[in-house]
Amino acid sequence: MNTLYPLKFTPICKDKIWGGHKLHTLLNKEFSELPNCGESWEISGVQNDVSVISNGFLKGNNLEELIEVYMGDLVGEKVYEKFGTEFPLLVKFIDANDYLSIQVHPGDELALERHDAFGKTEMWYVVQADTGSQLISGFNRKMDQQHYLDSLNSGKLEQILNYVDAKAGDVFFMPAGRVHAIGKGIVVAEIQQTSDITYRIYDFNRLDDKGIARELHNDLALDAIDYRFDPECKTNYQPVANQSTKLVECPYFTTNILSLTATVDRDIADLDSFVIYTCLEGDCHLSWDGQDIAIVKGDSVLIPALISSFSLSVSTGQSAKLLEVYIN
Repeated sequence: MNTLYPLKFTPICKDKIWGGHKLHTLLNKEFSELPNCGESWEISGVQNDVSVISNGFLKGNNLEELIEVYMGDLVGEKVYEKFGTEFPLLVKFIDANDYLSIQVHPGDELALERHDAFGKTEMWYVVQADTGSQLISGFNRKMDQQHYLDSLNSGKLEQILNYVDAKAGDVFFMPAGRVHAIGKGIVVAEIQQTSDITYRIYDFNRLDDKGIARELHNDLALDAIDYRFDPECKTNYQPVANQSTKLVECPYFTTNILSLTATVDRDIADLDSFVIYTCLEGDCHLSWDGQDIAIVKGDSVLIPALISSFSLSVSTGQSAKLLEVYIN
């Protein structure tokens, strides 16, 4: 009888005005049909962009179809009860060859009211950053709506934003409502709620290849913005070899970092959730029920909730670094 197994997916590559070629050179993504690639959606339940399985007997089926058949065995009973056939997370890589637009995402309540959708809380793990790269996370001072509007309308928005130096290994949590932008020269792995709602506030006066400026959404953004000042926007953590180290824990997902130099046994029976591993460095092997699958740099693998125990290992003298993601 065919049973569930760790699933790999065909990446969904996205052409972006600010994208580049690092997703190929760093992470082996193929997007030759695109002039450049800003995003590679690794695991997605977003409508019209639902990920398709690329390995095993389920190859060619999409993630929504699998949830319809396997339900809680795939995603966990509590996850299925809450989200049904909609996969609750979007995992992607982003290559910012130039600044992304300054933007904000609505929270659940506003997204439901306006778009009948979930909000968008996310986190970034910096995979690579050029020397001197920065990103934007919130405001650099105490803020209110009127002060924000005055700065926006007078062309001084950038003066009130919080620019932060970014280097490989940095982690940033971006709750819905926080104004933000990934800066030039940065590649991140992003974990987010299943949502593609973005309110663009400012786009550096860029024009697309047809000479047209991208649409701004300042009226919509006004009520979505969290105007609070948060001076501590970078996550502090101390990784421990061969142990899952927590990076972010929020109502929507938990993300850990796992630095492998030996074999690690994992028991997830108590989670009642799928687990995703995204390989950031090196390569490793995932073993379960007498079976084995390779995970290489750039891969994302979904472990069904039904598989309660497995192990991750590296070859002697080798190492690997993975993000570990699940729903609380």
